[in-house]
Amino acid sequence: MSVGALSGIRVLDLSRLLPGPYCSMMLGDLGAEVIKIEEPGRGDYMRDFPPKFKKEGVFFLAVNRNKKSMTLNLRSERGKEVFFDLVKKADVVLEGFRPGVMDKLGIGYKDLEKINPRIIVCSISGYGQDGPYVSKAGHDVNYLSIAGITGFTGTKEGKPIIPGIQIADIGGGGMLAAYCILAAIIGRERTGKGQYIDISMMDGAMAWLCMYAGKYFADGKSPRPSSELLTGQFACYNVYETKDGGYMSLGALEPQFWSAFCKAVDREDLIKVQFAPGKEARELIAEVEKIFSERTREAWGELLKDVDCCCEPVNNFDEAFSHPQVVARNMLCEMEHPTEGTIRQINFPGKFSDTPALMRSVPPTLGQHTGEILKELGMTDGEIADLAKEKII
Repeated sequence: MSVGALSGIRVLDLSRLLPGPYCSMMLGDLGAEVIKIEEPGRGDYMRDFPPKFKKEGVFFLAVNRNKKSMTLNLRSERGKEVFFDLVKKADVVLEGFRPGVMDKLGIGYKDLEKINPRIIVCSISGYGQDGPYVSKAGHDVNYLSIAGITGFTGTKEGKPIIPGIQIADIGGGGMLAAYCILAAIIGRERTGKGQYIDISMMDGAMAWLCMYAGKYFADGKSPRPSSELLTGQFACYNVYETKDGGYMSLGALEPQFWSAFCKAVDREDLIKVQFAPGKEARELIAEVEKIFSERTREAWGELLKDVDCCCEPVNNFDEAFSHPQVVARNMLCEMEHPTEGTIRQINFPGKFSDTPALMRSVPPTLGQHTGEILKELGMTDGEIADLAKEKII
């Protein structure tokens, strides 16, 4: 079996739900040893969140492969002692509690760096570790709304819509955290010292505004739904309904692609008005809507399959997961789980020539590796049994 790029890196993951587990899954896919530390008796809330596959929640299964699970009561002094022993041999601690909780438990960064000066602690929270919103609860929809993203997502006529994926949780939280953790690991090679990373999902989501923020800083105008270059302002970059109720996405932004599309539909007269402003732009969109309404989605796919004009069908999941390009890129895999049977997963998206991401282990059952990990710390079966009796594990 190939050695992962992060082989030898140990991550203690105290997080639950989506942002932190997505981050640690990415690190685990790349070869890091991830120990998921869960509350005894309950574990990650996602385990019980519906719908369930069989015994485990489908959302838990989706983001917790390539991890070991141990239970540990961090509110107890003995539990903290065990955690400190783990920290001595760890590289990263990842957590997603509300700001201040780690310090109250006595396991904050200042506590942990005394035990292991090389430790990297990454906190993922909604609004960060300071500021007027530091103690506020929130979810993805709130972070996107505060950051200004929800306000221009949707149509001109309707209300703002919730994006289909969790942009702040995954992109602004989990992925950003993984990126920063890797940077801290590289930095530690130079300094010999770990550091603390403060990830705010609101901050991370706002960073995704870079293009439209740049425009706003130049003209002072807040973007409106469906009224920007890449959100439906022009006919050449839009989504259109077909004769059978399907949809096609047209991304003919560059003149050569727009020209190719217009020629393919015998409407070369439209080439010159690609970026016509105002009323003309709206009239052109209406004209292209009419054009797309004349054929079924399948017919459009057949007509344009060899035309270089950036036009593709809008797929549902059945179609996306069976698409020949998705299959060719090996974006899906199957794993055999001890309680759930065969489960399907989305593969790690990056392709490495020498240290490929691997699906080394299925999402663990609650506390599956507790005994194994404690024995690595030198504990005997009797000592482990005592911890269980005292509800430390």
